Amino acid sequence: MLYLVRKLNESIIVNNDIEIKVVEISKGSVKLGVTFPANASVLRKELHDRISQENVEAINSFKKSSD
Repeated sequence: MLYLVRKLNESIIVNNDIEIKVVEISKGSVKLGVTFPANASVLRKELHDRISQENVEAINSFKKSSD
């Protein structure tokens, strides 16, 4: 994992077309602004993990029913 230190209003660039900027720092949280291409998919990690798990369960269910 890459760790970066950024201050308020500083950014990082990912793949030349995604910018992640520190917009606000408050007690216990950091607000990030993200600029990305319209065709990019963006999900919170917990939602991505849940969708991935449901997909695995659906595949396993399909495999069991076709046996």
